[in-house]
This record gives sequence, structure tokens and C-alpha cells, in this order.
Amino acid sequence: MPNDIKVTPFSTHWGTYFAETTDGRLTGVRDYAEDPDPAVIGPGIVDMVDHPTRIEQPMVRKSFLENGPDGDRTLRGKEPFVAVEWDQALDIAASEIDRVRKDHGNKAIFGGSYGWASAGRFHHAQSHIHRFLNCAGGYTKSIANYSYAAANAITPHVVGQMRSLLLDQATSWPVIVDHSELIVAFGGLPRKNAQVTSGGVGKHTLHQAMLAAHANGCSFINVSPLRSDIVDDVDPDWFDVRPNTDTALMMGLAHTLVSEDLHDPGFLSSHCTGWDRFRPYLMGESDGQPKDANWASNVTGIAADRITSLARQMAAKRTMIMVAWSLQRADHGEQPIWMAVTLAAILGQVGLPGGGFGIGYSSENGIGNSVMPFAFPAVQQGVNTVSDYIPVARISDLLMNPGGPFDYDGHKLTYPDTRLVYWTGGNPFHHHQDISRLVQALHRPETVIVNEIWWTPMARHGDIVFPATTVLEREDISMTHWEPLIVAMRQAVQPVGQARSDYEIFTGLAQRLGFEERYTEGRSPEDWIQHLWNQTRQRAGRAGFELPSLEELREKDTHSLPDPQREPVLMDGFRADPEANPLRTPSGKIEIFSAEIAQFNYADCPAHPTWLEPYEWLGNAADDQLHLISNQPRTRLHSQFDPGRVSMASKIVGREPMTMHPDDAASRGIAEGDVVRAWNDRGGCLAGVRLSEDVRKGVVQLSTGAWYDPAGPDEGVPEGTCKHGNPNVLTKDKGTSSLGQGPSAHTALVRIERVDNPPPVTAFDPPIILRAGPDTA
Repeated sequence: MPNDIKVTPFSTHWGTYFAETTDGRLTGVRDYAEDPDPAVIGPGIVDMVDHPTRIEQPMVRKSFLENGPDGDRTLRGKEPFVAVEWDQALDIAASEIDRVRKDHGNKAIFGGSYGWASAGRFHHAQSHIHRFLNCAGGYTKSIANYSYAAANAITPHVVGQMRSLLLDQATSWPVIVDHSELIVAFGGLPRKNAQVTSGGVGKHTLHQAMLAAHANGCSFINVSPLRSDIVDDVDPDWFDVRPNTDTALMMGLAHTLVSEDLHDPGFLSSHCTGWDRFRPYLMGESDGQPKDANWASNVTGIAADRITSLARQMAAKRTMIMVAWSLQRADHGEQPIWMAVTLAAILGQVGLPGGGFGIGYSSENGIGNSVMPFAFPAVQQGVNTVSDYIPVARISDLLMNPGGPFDYDGHKLTYPDTRLVYWTGGNPFHHHQDISRLVQALHRPETVIVNEIWWTPMARHGDIVFPATTVLEREDISMTHWEPLIVAMRQAVQPVGQARSDYEIFTGLAQRLGFEERYTEGRSPEDWIQHLWNQTRQRAGRAGFELPSLEELREKDTHSLPDPQREPVLMDGFRADPEANPLRTPSGKIEIFSAEIAQFNYADCPAHPTWLEPYEWLGNAADDQLHLISNQPRTRLHSQFDPGRVSMASKIVGREPMTMHPDDAASRGIAEGDVVRAWNDRGGCLAGVRLSEDVRKGVVQLSTGAWYDPAGPDEGVPEGTCKHGNPNVLTKDKGTSSLGQGPSAHTALVRIERVDNPPPVTAFDPPIILRAGPDTA
């Protein structure tokens, strides 16, 4: 008789699944049956639960164990770790936290987390590290995110809050399907990006919605250097724009609309402010350069007649302008967001069903879904008494410039002197720019503590490393406001080795630091899950919905909330009556010119949308340079499950694939399947080549997320070269502007050459592990 297979529900940021276990070991996963377009990422977890890269016991870096914070910090990421018992590791970590807060104040502690660790509502690493550090007296925090930091900073000055307005109230896909005649997608609508939603996914909706819109007569324009950024199923017209020039293209469209009297002066007068300040710039009256189609063509590489033709189509049809988050992860990333809103205002279709604009469609699956009618509860993080903060993408600056000044959204701030970094729920070696600089920055703090599941690059750079559990090794509930599906996440396997949940790790530290009761409130993990579910049922009841008990939910595995009674149309109330429904901007209107930003006097973010040349782009490239697009991968979420079967199947000779145009490859003597080195003055990496005419000439595409794997001396490539293909060794660690300070990863030029005898990839080889002896410090 074959062993019985146990089937257990769980949720991830890329889908809902059922784990198959045999004799307590994970053997497979099944897709959620009602998901019409399951993500390809799911099966990658099967290898990862007991992968050789798992951290199975608390670890302390060898010289830190011997010498504490006075040891050689430059050995982080290089030297062996010593396996120790939980009590010893917790004692060391608690002692360091206590030392730093007493000797240097709580602002000397930086709490790092990026929130993508788990889809569960309770086991949310970011909530727990912030709650713990707040109980400890506070910490320096990061604000905003890598995903849309520049947009998050500019939109409150122009139309209102990014999340509460532009994401939660985005015009829904059913409305777009019924009413949109033309979708102009700057940055495309990549199906691979829409595999994910923070907090969990029930049904993947993007692809089916696009097919339905196309069947209903809607046309799609893909404005991107990559043809693959919109699927062929909807017959898109590809505008293969030069990277970082979308703002100029939008201006060329806007100039055509105004010069041919195809704009809406009434809407600009009644619903906008600052048109009179922007129009002279657009028409060239203020600087002598009309931003017309010919000018835009010279900047973007798109023929002038295509620009004028598209502008006329946009005026003649119900047009939805969509902007991917990728556009604003570039130098001056605030500008394409501001200009997209301005272009929509010039057309005058803002607030109409299927018209206007949207930011982030396809960037997450949830955008374009209706928001749930009540707010799901979360673990309360408490009050942070430390007022210091940094924009999330300025972590290296924080560590390398203690006491240094910086600008952010009209504020003049100072970097604290950081002595201790505590990181959980994220891998900055995936999402941060200029990794060589990040490595140097991580040599600065006295102590680095990491909670991690696997030996990621961040774990390797820790001093004290606590082994954390995976989503399959604990109980939880998945519920997110963009998804109607609630999932009872059940423990499928026992924790590997000595792994503990973040909650258990922080409970052990809180006990030693004297605030266990305040941190736990006397609740076990099961108590917390029951507490959160009780709150959920109460909130749902007030909104007119009845939810099952926790026991009933677990019995049925999932529960779906009913479809919304009304599909949202972004800013329809504002359109109908701007006086009664003002926007949350200083004027209550769309601000094409911002008097507030004008007061900031930022040269890199003027007071109205402006074409500003990027620091690196094809317009100033040398003949042998190419523009690097480091977009999101198809086979994983960021760097998660990179050693798993799905991600590994995409590799070439074990390295991340790089897509090149055949002409660019031929001129360099490069063929399909070759290993190449991409480099610039910031660093270099190896990658395996794929050739395709779906990438614009002069552009190469290399997705983020390959685990950082620096070459040592005598490996046949320059020392520090990432042998695995992490593009962030090539990207510049510079903020988008003084306003947003977001990452500008998509602004990078590289040179490429073939490598005939590449060194082996060692990214997934665990570090050397020593065993603690009786006289271990």
C-alpha cells in the first residue's frame, strides 16, 4: 500500500496552494482549483523546505563570537559561523540590543524588513520586528518602499495618497473591460508581475481581464523596451521606447493634443490648477523648445508620425493611461508619474468609466480588483518613540554617513549613527542598488542580527543568525484587502532543525530584556490567530458579512467574500463635483504645477512635469554601452526560492539569463547560451545569454533576484564579480530625486563581453559551519 498523501492549504504572495506531504515530508503542491491563471512560481517551494541552504540552528559569526562588536567587521560575508544553542544566541543578541540602546540610544538601532516574507496575517515578519523594537524603546525606521517610492512621494502633491486613492480606488478591470477602447500602457502590463499580491492571491485576474477587454474591442499600446511586457494574445502595438524617456513621449503626445485642439480646456480649468504654468513649457514658450512630436522622437526613438497618430487615437477613444511602477524606479522617477496624470487631465477623461489613468496595473495582481468592504486586522506594532527615519532605499547612505544631511519631500533630515542592524523578512541584496557599496556599508555597524530561513546573502552578512520557519511549518490565516479569498493556512510539516517563528524568536529576546508580557500580551501564536480572527468577524459583521468560526474556516480550508456591489471608477466623484469631493491636495484639485514643490527648490524635481536627462541613458552612452533593464523575474518573487526547481530551470549554465537583441550580440561575438560578463565602474556580473528581437536594440534585460555570489581572487574574473547574475552589482545607489529618494535601478549603462571559462556558481553553497566547544565565548 502506498503511503497516504496529506493535503494541507496554505497561501503565498503569489497564490493559494495545497501542500502534499507523505510521512511528514513535502512532496508537491496543488494549485487552487478556482484560480484561472495560476502562477508558475508555486512548485518552487517543494525543494526549499529542506534545501541544503536551510539554517538549522542558531549561528554566530566566528570572530564576533570570539571578540564581540570589537571584532573584524570586514569578515562579514566571508568567514565561518559557529553553531550554538538557542539560549546562548538569544543571550548574546539581547545583550547587544541592551548595550546599544543604553550606550547610544534607541535611534542607533535600525530595524530592517521588507514585508514579503510570508502571506500569513499573524506571522508577518515586519510587524513583529517593529513591535519588538518598539517594546525595546524604539528604533530608526524606513518609510515607503522599493516598489513605488517615487510615485508615493509625488502623488500627494498632485492628486492624493498613492495607496488610499490610486491603488485602493483604481478603476476596476470589469469597468475597463466594459468601457475602455484604448489602453496605453507605459511600462506595459507584464503578466509575470501580476503573479503576486502582498498578503496572498486567490484568483489571478489580469490575463483574463485583458483578454476580455480585447474581445470587447479594446486596443492595447505597449510602451516599453520589451515586447514581452504585454502578451501577444491581445495584439498589442509595440512602441519600443528608449528606457527612461517615457516622460518625453508623454509630452510629445500632450503637445499634439494641444496644438491640434484635441485637449479639454474646460476640465483643465475646472478640475486642475497650474495649467497656465505648465502650458508655456510644453509649447516651448518659456524655454524655446516645443515638446512636440519631432522633439519627442529625437529623445525616445519613436517616429514622430507614430506619436501624433497615437495622440489622435487617444483623443478619439475612451482611453485609459496606465503606468507601471517600473517607470518610476529610474532617475527622476517622479516625472513620468506626474506627466501621466497631466496627460490624462489634458485629455479630460479623468473620472470617466474606462478613461483617465491608473498607476500599477499588473505591478500587483490586486490593482484593479475591488477592495474588501472592511479592513482586516493586523498585529499592532505599537508606538515608536524614535522620530528618526530614512527613505527605504537609502540604507547604505544611513550606514556610511552617520550625521550626514539629506533631503526628503521638503524635509532636511540627518542620518543617525547606526550601531546595530536587526533584519528579518527580507534580502536587501536583491532589492538594493550597488551591492559593492552595500557590502561596505554593512561593515560599519557594530552588530548585525538576522532572522532568516536560508543562507541568503543577508544571512551570510549577519553576526548573529536565528533560523526561522517557513510558511509550511506554522499555522496562520491569509487575508488581504484586494482579494476576496480567506485561507486557513495549516502547518504541513514540522520545523526543520531548530527553526522557530519570528514571534518565538522575539519572545525569547523580550523575555531577556524584561518586556515579554508587553510583547506577547500573554498570547501564544494560536491565541493570536484566534484573536485576529475574532476581530475580523466583528469587523465583517459591522459591514454586514457573516464569517465562520475559526474551527469552521479550518474545516472548509477557504472562505470567499461576495463580489462587490459597485465597481470603482477612479476619481468619479471628483469629476462629478470637484467642490463637494475635493482631492487631498493643497488646492483640492489636480496640481499640474505645485506651489508646494516650488518652495522646496529642488533642481532635480521642478514644480511641474519636466523632461530631465537621466544620469545614464542611451542618449549619452558610448558606442559599446547598452542600457540595462533589471526587471522582476518570472520564476520567483524577488529572490525567494531562487535555489528551487522553478527558478533553476530558467538558468543558463546555472546563471541568471540575460536577454539581448541578436544584432547587439553579433557585434560582440556572442551567441545563444554563451556566458557573458556585464560590467561598469560599479561592478560586474556573469549571466547566460538568450537572444530575442523582443528586446529593443541597445537594451539588455537581466532580472533581479539571483543570490549574490561574489568571485574571490584567482577565479578568472575580476574579484567581486557576481558569478550568478545579480544585476544590482551594476545599478547606481542614487535616489530618484530629493523629493522621493526612491531607487533608480533602471538607469544603468553596461558593457558586455563573452567569458569562455567562467568560474562555477557557489551561491547556494552554505558557509563553513563550526561546532561550539565547551569554552566557546
